[in-house]
Amino acid sequence: MIKFITQNWSVKLLSLFLALILWFFVTGEQTSEIGFSVPLELKNIPKGLMVVNDVPSVIDVRVSGPRTILSNLRPSDFTLAVDLKGAHSGVTSFGRLENRIQVPSALKVSRLSPSILDVRLETVAEATLPVRVAVNGKPPQGYRLVSVEANPPAVTVQGAQSEIRKIREVVTESISIGDATESFSAKVRLNLAGVHTSLKDSREVAVRVVVEKLPEPIPEKPEQSEKSEETEKVEKTEKSVVPKK
Repeated sequence: MIKFITQNWSVKLLSLFLALILWFFVTGEQTSEIGFSVPLELKNIPKGLMVVNDVPSVIDVRVSGPRTILSNLRPSDFTLAVDLKGAHSGVTSFGRLENRIQVPSALKVSRLSPSILDVRLETVAEATLPVRVAVNGKPPQGYRLVSVEANPPAVTVQGAQSEIRKIREVVTESISIGDATESFSAKVRLNLAGVHTSLKDSREVAVRVVVEKLPEPIPEKPEQSEKSEETEKVEKTEKSVVPKK
């Protein structure tokens, strides 16, 4: 027995040393984990529909596996795509997203956040709405605002049907006329208050502001009362009559 142990002891010692190194190496590899922020892509959105809820642009992914493989990974090595082909208006939930991530066979997706993705689709609508020019202030004293016109007077808005129904007009950026003493024209941007709506065409309109000077007031002559006129006539009559002696 002792002879068996001592025979080729150097080789056996080296084998034991290599086995220990391999064991520590394998044990360490099995517990390694790393996190990535993986971009999320929504594919094949049905025609005539649009996404109307907040969908994260990236998914936090935790991947476990051999350390040597993990050390060579980059976020660009992962892709996560959700196919919306065939989806309908309303909310569609997508679970088990880890099955949609392509990873090497030696790796495992251990955790995702969020783990479930809700996508709300809504019908895309259009509407032609009037433009209202926002005016700030009023012309100086002696002048008046005659008219404010936008060209075009209406614009087309497109977006989520539920938002389109709530919008009654499109308002421009404010124009100051506090120092205006004559008519002028300007290009003004449009402000569209909507989260899931946008202007279909141009984002600005031409505005014409007409200002005119008020006529100069005519000075009024002082009016004499009827009593004063009668008194003046009596005085003239008295001066013309000479008393008899």
